[in-house]
Amino acid sequence: MPTQQVQAGNVAFGDSQKLVLIGGPCVIESEDSVMRHAEKISEAAREFGIPYVFKASYDKANRSSSKSFRGPGLDEGLKILAKVKNHWGLPVLSDVHGADEIKAAAEVLDVLQIPAFLCRQTDLLEAAARTGRVVNVKKGQFLSPWEAKNIVDKMESAGCRKILLTERGFTFGYQNLVSDFRSIQIMKSFGYPVVFDATHSVQQPGGKGTSSGGAAEFIPMLARCAVVAGADAVFMEIHENPAEALSDGPNALPLEKLRGVLNVLQRLKDVIAQNQEALS
Repeated sequence: MPTQQVQAGNVAFGDSQKLVLIGGPCVIESEDSVMRHAEKISEAAREFGIPYVFKASYDKANRSSSKSFRGPGLDEGLKILAKVKNHWGLPVLSDVHGADEIKAAAEVLDVLQIPAFLCRQTDLLEAAARTGRVVNVKKGQFLSPWEAKNIVDKMESAGCRKILLTERGFTFGYQNLVSDFRSIQIMKSFGYPVVFDATHSVQQPGGKGTSSGGAAEFIPMLARCAVVAGADAVFMEIHENPAEALSDGPNALPLEKLRGVLNVLQRLKDVIAQNQEALS
């Protein structure tokens, strides 16, 4: 089945010529931090002609510890994301965790993201589907790629045709994830664009006891593999100082490395686009 394009603001997912970047700090740490990251990341993406969607969560409800920083919350977080959208002209994405958040979130967000742990929550999926916004569902670490078809069926049954599916690794023993790049092609066969989450795929869930660890050195390599495997977009947590990040620092790409990574990813995308017939 051919992949249909999904439009989020001024960004089209599923364009065979264009690789999309979804990126930003894991959580909204402050308005200044968000605006600074949005400016620097968008400049890097623009340099390589890569369409860009800004990502930062207003609430991280799935932290390992109740003492971990969760973000500013729904109301303040949406105000900050609206400022990013209006000031920089960027589509914005954030996680939604409950059906009660959906109405307010959909008034600001271009993409509603369903976290991996909630990808089977039917009420949440259907509420997001009915907004008319793009919905990005992260495939749970506990699901096979073919089981993601059930997610698509639930969304379509609620009238949604603006669907993105994200591969973010599969649980492999305790506190470790592995990436099966076959899943990109399997999920693309459902007819919608597929995103590869290069940073959560190197996460070590609960690896530090009260927080997650990560192996950030593998982010560029996994991102390259995903583009070659046919990913329509790459998702990355990006932070100017991962050691000081308030969430997911161990598996964030340092901002200073972003240009080098995007340069290679776009060149790979160009090669794939130019040789699609031979590769099909």
